Amino acid sequence: MGFIMWQPALMISGYILSVLGLIMFIPASFDFSETSMISSPFFISSMISLFFGSLLFLSNYTKIERINLRQAYLVTTISWFLVVVFSAIPFILYDVVPSVADALFESTSGITGTGASIMSNVEKLPKSILLWRSILNYIGGLGVVIFAVALLPFLGIGGMQIFQRENTDSNDKFMPKFSYIAKRIIVVYLILFSLCCGSLIICGMDGFDAVNYAMSAIGNGGFSTKNTSVAFFDNVKIEIVLMIFMLSGALPMSFYILLFRRGVANKNEQVSVFLKTIIFLGIFIGIYLYVSSDISLFQSFRYSFFNVISVITTTGLSSCNFIEWGIWTTAVFLLLSLIGGCTGSTSGSIKIFRWQMIYAFLKKYLLSAIEPNRVIPLKVGTVNAAESVTMSVFVYVFSFIIGLVVLSVVVSLCGYDFSVSIASAVACMANVGVGAVEVIGPKGNFAFFSDGVKYLLCFAMLLGRLEVITVLVIFSRSFWRN
Repeated sequence: MGFIMWQPALMISGYILSVLGLIMFIPASFDFSETSMISSPFFISSMISLFFGSLLFLSNYTKIERINLRQAYLVTTISWFLVVVFSAIPFILYDVVPSVADALFESTSGITGTGASIMSNVEKLPKSILLWRSILNYIGGLGVVIFAVALLPFLGIGGMQIFQRENTDSNDKFMPKFSYIAKRIIVVYLILFSLCCGSLIICGMDGFDAVNYAMSAIGNGGFSTKNTSVAFFDNVKIEIVLMIFMLSGALPMSFYILLFRRGVANKNEQVSVFLKTIIFLGIFIGIYLYVSSDISLFQSFRYSFFNVISVITTTGLSSCNFIEWGIWTTAVFLLLSLIGGCTGSTSGSIKIFRWQMIYAFLKKYLLSAIEPNRVIPLKVGTVNAAESVTMSVFVYVFSFIIGLVVLSVVVSLCGYDFSVSIASAVACMANVGVGAVEVIGPKGNFAFFSDGVKYLLCFAMLLGRLEVITVLVIFSRSFWRN
């Protein structure tokens, strides 16, 4: 694979790394305003990121009008890997983590919007570090939306073509279209953040916490400034605001773009199914909680809806310890982790559209078994799905499940209980962050894992966030052939 193949990928990765370096000035400025710390670790981290980013960008500068499939895979994988590595530098320089593995785990969790943490007492961390963790959630969410809307249709992964068919033509000029999509997504993202932050302040949260939780909710990230997450505030208004904006982040950004452009968005089948699923599960678990405990009906629905929304959107914020509700609800939340939000959103996991595709295929297959001579189109709502889209969905879901099984087995072979192994694999690969067992649940963390397992879980987080196939292709032998 020649230099021409690598050049666009390295140039774009250098540009992204330089932007990351500029973003580091935000917590560096916060350090200066709070403690008059001129030589902030964030300033040093920023200089390091800017230096290497600029070096990559300038040494590989070229005009890009289109990229081929291999270059698209390289851009995605290299840029995310570099951002993870350089985002870990402030944790190391601030000496808030005991090892490089912990720093990489925290940065990977932040940038992938997983929200899993090795920090046992976040309230003792410097405020600039807390802000940095939330910023990682926010920019990671933005990055994955742009990746999903602009690149996934081009790569043909997991059915995104059905929403963005025009992006699948590799002969189109790539950069102008990418810029067109990215600008509108960024505007929508900033508006949602501003609305969430302002609403939280109105509900009684102080400005610093409001900024952090707004970034965490919109990015479906889950990092918190409090040890007990949202339960610390015990405020219904704050929980309602966070529920609304966790849902907002889990809806397709294209939904808002159409809404702002036309004043009304077209009916979106996956949005409808997603919201109906949340309403059904919220009511069902709420009634179960009310019947099986001494909690009032209002409190039961309050806890149920907040945690259902948090897990299904892969945010991972918690208003209570749902592990205490019993084994049955723990199993339900484990399954919820595998649903995810809508495609083209900041949420992780498999995503609701792919489950719709599998259901539609199953329905078609059952009808064909009864009426073999009948021509039955494969439809998701009112949209006809092409065979290639169906195939990509099945390949993705199969790869995801196999990935979970392999990760669970490997973690268990490292000496951990199998239930912990499964829960950690799901929490990381589905980018939920909170596990369905006590040790990594709402009151737990991932600090007890060995460094080797932490590196493995970092890989799992990236694997899940980059839609599995994007990463696996890089490891295939055929990818590196000329």
